[in-house]
Amino acid sequence: MNVPLYPLFVSLRGRGCVVVGGNEMAEGKIRELLDAGARIRVISPVVSEQIGAWSLAGTLRWEARLYEEGDLRDIFLVVSVADAETNAKVFKEAETRKTLCNAVDDIKHCNCYASAVVRRGPLQIAISTSGQSPALAQRLRKELEERFGAEFALWVKRLGELRSRLFQDKSIDRESRRAILHEEASASALEAFRNSLKEEILSQTSGTDSVGCAKLP
Repeated sequence: MNVPLYPLFVSLRGRGCVVVGGNEMAEGKIRELLDAGARIRVISPVVSEQIGAWSLAGTLRWEARLYEEGDLRDIFLVVSVADAETNAKVFKEAETRKTLCNAVDDIKHCNCYASAVVRRGPLQIAISTSGQSPALAQRLRKELEERFGAEFALWVKRLGELRSRLFQDKSIDRESRRAILHEEASASALEAFRNSLKEEILSQTSGTDSVGCAKLP
């Protein structure tokens, strides 16, 4: 029986991560790890031009060789973008060391899976098919990107600021605070926020018109 995966957002800031492989697919994985603040070591005889540039800049460490047992010592996560034989070796060591392992397009050599993610500032919506259909996950991501527009980044940030203020105000009891937070996160509150953004944009447009700039369509 398959055990359901436990969905979890993990901070990689400052954590040691290894990427086995240096092609363009590995480059994409590395870019995501860099965005997450990971400390990255790349193990591959050859790498893409971009990975080489990151190495020269000191953004990551590149070891121009094949993977060897022991490369995962004190490593939090390994991403293997290699052939099945190498993936198997990497996975075996990862399991022994209780290290998170994602072998790209190789389900049986994974103990964790990358998600298709919609990012809107602090808001992140992750979709997983447990490695069964990355194509479906990507399609769903595109649909959600249309549904959750760029305004969500600013809205969620403001909700966070409100939450912080309410928790600092000791005069507000727990139930009242909860009611306010749920109301401010409601669909009607979102619509009001969108309208306020439109008014702000119109106001800025009117201001530019007054100094002789062309009116926006």
